[in-house]
Amino acid sequence: MLFLGEAFAAIRDFFESGGPVLYGIFIATMLMWCFIIERFWFFLRVLPLEIKELQVDWEGRTDFESWHAHRIRELLISEISIKAHRFLSVIDTLMQILPLLGLLGTVWGMIQVFDVITVFGTANARLMAGGVSQATIPTMAGLVAALSGLYVATHLKHRAKSEIHRVGELLARD
Repeated sequence: MLFLGEAFAAIRDFFESGGPVLYGIFIATMLMWCFIIERFWFFLRVLPLEIKELQVDWEGRTDFESWHAHRIRELLISEISIKAHRFLSVIDTLMQILPLLGLLGTVWGMIQVFDVITVFGTANARLMAGGVSQATIPTMAGLVAALSGLYVATHLKHRAKSEIHRVGELLARD
């Protein structure tokens, strides 16, 4: 139990030294990862069932060659495409916002440094160091958070593309 208390104290100290922008970075990161986890759940559990249902419906048809059949096939592939790409743009947007929030934290911290210099001059290095940490920690946190989702978001985009291609092949008639 002592270790858990020390961990919470370290996290609290990190957030205090990083300034208020760090809370925004934390919220945006958690939101991004919630969407990422949802997408993985969709691709692993939901999409395979939808593809099976779609394939059964398609194979139950009698007409595969008419103009209407081709349009229905395109509609079914388009519906799967929309479902597969859901939230991917939100993940990308959050990934792009995170470094900008880090830069906002940098500006916030530098304002703190300049406030200290205005009041106390350059003689108080301890107070200036607090502002410098508020300037660097959010930048680091924003970049690390964005990088944490970069590979996963790219993987999810490729997964969506390959699943759509697979559905197109399943609905094709030789």
